[in-house]
Amino acid sequence: MVTGDHAATAFHIARATGMAEPGEATGQVIDGRSLPDQGIHIEPASLEQTRVFARVTPQQKLELIDLYQRQGQVVAMTGDGVNDAPALKKADIGVAMGRRGTQVARDAAAMVLQDDELGTIVEAVAQGRAIYANLRKFVVYLLSCNMSEILIVGLATVAGAPLPLLPLQILFLNLVTDVFPALALGVGSGPPGLMRHRPRPAGEPILTPQLWTLIALHGLVMAASVLGAMAIAMMALGHHPEKAVSVSFLTLALAQLWHVLNMRDRRSPMLRNEITGNPWVWGALALCLLLIVLAMALPGLRGILQLASPGAAGWAVVLGASLVPLLAGPLISKLAARIVPAGEPGAPIDPATG
Repeated sequence: MVTGDHAATAFHIARATGMAEPGEATGQVIDGRSLPDQGIHIEPASLEQTRVFARVTPQQKLELIDLYQRQGQVVAMTGDGVNDAPALKKADIGVAMGRRGTQVARDAAAMVLQDDELGTIVEAVAQGRAIYANLRKFVVYLLSCNMSEILIVGLATVAGAPLPLLPLQILFLNLVTDVFPALALGVGSGPPGLMRHRPRPAGEPILTPQLWTLIALHGLVMAASVLGAMAIAMMALGHHPEKAVSVSFLTLALAQLWHVLNMRDRRSPMLRNEITGNPWVWGALALCLLLIVLAMALPGLRGILQLASPGAAGWAVVLGASLVPLLAGPLISKLAARIVPAGEPGAPIDPATG
């Protein structure tokens, strides 16, 4: 707490709100009159123990913000007066009061509390973390699906095998099985316990090295499943290339649908988590399954996509191979965490952690 109020008043409020420990104010309160107006220097250990700065001037607020920032801290500043505007501007996140705050303070702040309730800040942080986690899931899901398509075509070309996917089939996958589940991921409520995670480093990119590893591994497993299904269709079932391509197309389409369930927080249960609890995900899966069925059932669309019925044995291969990426998902997450460990304990290391 940084305030211009008397030290005794500020410490009493800090204890009542749980910001300060019960007991003496010594070591927990610093009176601004004992600090210089410029060039404030406080030892890190003392700074961490201090709960209240009382009788501070606007210039001292700026100095304190600078002091915390030099310690590597991300500083949020709340205020409502004209004299708070410089500190609101200098802080990493300036928060102004919307009701009793001055227009100058609101203009200088990055966020305005319309209800003047500090608890709203906690809700805003929770919403921000959920949005960031959903954005990561969205990106990881789309990139891993696209990575699998690139690997499928690339590996088949290098091996001299028939193309497992035709251009219009890839376009259909990108417009159907990729888009709707990804959009559903973007409206999730976030994993439980999101506010108990440590804040991520301010300079951390949205895709960390561990997430890139996760994308590559997911893409590789999906590609292997599709190529394996095509090989089984051609060699074991004796399907001609058109039927084999249909098997590979359907395998990838279903594998990408089941893959959305891999986007859960790796610390969440497999059956009950933020993905399975998201009704939009189930709606997207139902819609995509319907569109895939229509692609096989409607003669016109089937002709455009150059698909052929794979038969009962072919459908069995499709269903079995498409489930491999889903079943391998937990192992892939653990492997990615082992290959590229997280930067610090509690830092986000998977697409569901904000």
